[in-house]
Amino acid sequence: MADVFQALADPTRRDLLDALHASDGQTLVALTARHDMTRVAVAKHLRVLEAAGLVVTRRKGREKLHFLNPVPIRLVHDRWVSKYTERWAAGLTGLKTELEQSMEKVFEIYIRTTPERLWAAITDPATRARYHFGVSVESDWAQDSSFTMVHPSSDGPLAEGENLVVDPPHRLVQSMRTLWSEDAAREGTTRVSWEIEPVGDSCRLTVTHDELRDGAPPELYGGWPMILSGLKTWLETGRSLTTPGSLMYGQSPTEGDPA
Repeated sequence: MADVFQALADPTRRDLLDALHASDGQTLVALTARHDMTRVAVAKHLRVLEAAGLVVTRRKGREKLHFLNPVPIRLVHDRWVSKYTERWAAGLTGLKTELEQSMEKVFEIYIRTTPERLWAAITDPATRARYHFGVSVESDWAQDSSFTMVHPSSDGPLAEGENLVVDPPHRLVQSMRTLWSEDAAREGTTRVSWEIEPVGDSCRLTVTHDELRDGAPPELYGGWPMILSGLKTWLETGRSLTTPGSLMYGQSPTEGDPA
């Protein structure tokens, strides 16, 4: 958490996050154009934000694109913000949800676990429900098989799609049609990619939600920071994280052995 607070302490770095919040997936050249600074100076600030996990980069052709990663901000909110500081944090947590401008959303988090346990937590229906607002995902997880997302209180599936790439415990790519609202259903099919990379005694999990229409409603992707925060908390502590999503849609938090 110290790296996150240090990164956010600098006004130039906060402005860079604001720029990515307004338009995600920008190049260094585009970000430099907003500041009376050299490209080298802006690159140094971006490296600090990357080290704190607040910015994730992706290469597309010869370009290196920078994406806002709101997951660390969600973790700060969930672990440190009380009801007495909620109003103070409102502007900060706004970064995690309103990311309407880009066709691609990238979320990254480090979890102290093994790739096998992380893969199981993503694909096991009972475990998934503990951190995904009570929603479980049902599939046989074979290549090109189908999956459905269901909730006990829903009359039908909340989402459905196909497993395009199944490579346990490293990579899962899924097409997804959201059905939980008329607005979401009108958006058609998007894609969600889960990438697991061992790092020491932990794993780096990167979730990329792309093939989104420019201006797609935040309800399609705004819940990822809470979901991934809940996943981290469950695997590392055995506790279900109480988040706005779990309070609204999920079941009562429970404790137990996540293994």
